[in-house]
Amino acid sequence: MTEHGPPPGAAAHDEGVRLRTAAVVGTGLIGTSVALALSARGVVTYLLDRDPATARTAASLGAGLAAFPPAPVDLAVLAMPPSKIAGALVEYQRAGLAEHFTDVGSVKVPAELAMRTADCDLSRYVGGHPMAGREQSGPLAADAGLFRGRPWVLTPSERTGGTVVELARQLIELCGACPVTMPAELHDRTVALTSHAPHLVSALIAGRLAQADDQQLRLAGRGLRDVTRIALGDPELWSDILRSNATAVLEVLREVADDLAVAVAALDWLGDLDPDLRRRGEEELRALLAAGVTGRGRLAERSPAQV
Repeated sequence: MTEHGPPPGAAAHDEGVRLRTAAVVGTGLIGTSVALALSARGVVTYLLDRDPATARTAASLGAGLAAFPPAPVDLAVLAMPPSKIAGALVEYQRAGLAEHFTDVGSVKVPAELAMRTADCDLSRYVGGHPMAGREQSGPLAADAGLFRGRPWVLTPSERTGGTVVELARQLIELCGACPVTMPAELHDRTVALTSHAPHLVSALIAGRLAQADDQQLRLAGRGLRDVTRIALGDPELWSDILRSNATAVLEVLREVADDLAVAVAALDWLGDLDPDLRRRGEEELRALLAAGVTGRGRLAERSPAQV
């Protein structure tokens, strides 16, 4: 994994290339935030969405022009659920929307495999994923500063051309983010651990609150709100994400399930009359809690841009 230099397999790129025009396909939270950042930096940006009213809303916020560009733009950003990206690349390459393409999908391998099957021109495409977001959705939740200081992953393949990588890097810099390059497979395993599995676990904990009575909820403090904050994400989008990255998420959750089984056994032993079992239960719980402190400490040591 590298933060600088050309990706493996990429052709040498034109140092004189400059991102002047762009199109954003999908004007939800992420797409509109990208468009706002680009427009604020002087990039002529066109907005497309399956719902034209959503694109017009984004345009009203200053994100760009709600129209198909009159000529191919330098770079198109596909901002949609992971399962839709390959089909969108086929459609918009054929339509001549842009010279080059990237995306902001949070799962990379399935989309790339589908693109290869569809015989897309992968020399003009590079996968991308900004590591930023919020619980709200839609263009009204967008923020031009959403990506500032955050990692933005690029996942070039052996077919990826140097020019599209350069344009994508300029996109990232214009959005104030920090480019990071890694293989698609590593990206998907990484986000399973750092994003996708945590979201599902957060939703499971939050689901326990659905039937809680008002008196119980009055006692909820900041800790519970922190743990369940990300559970507010759009269920349709997150179903798509988890389905697209199911194998990698499953690997993480199996390990979590093993730890939960240890915790359940330890709590059971704490209620036993046998002092040896009670002692063992205390030791097991202490080890699990200590591992949590260690892991959280490692996270605290790194700034968001240090990947």
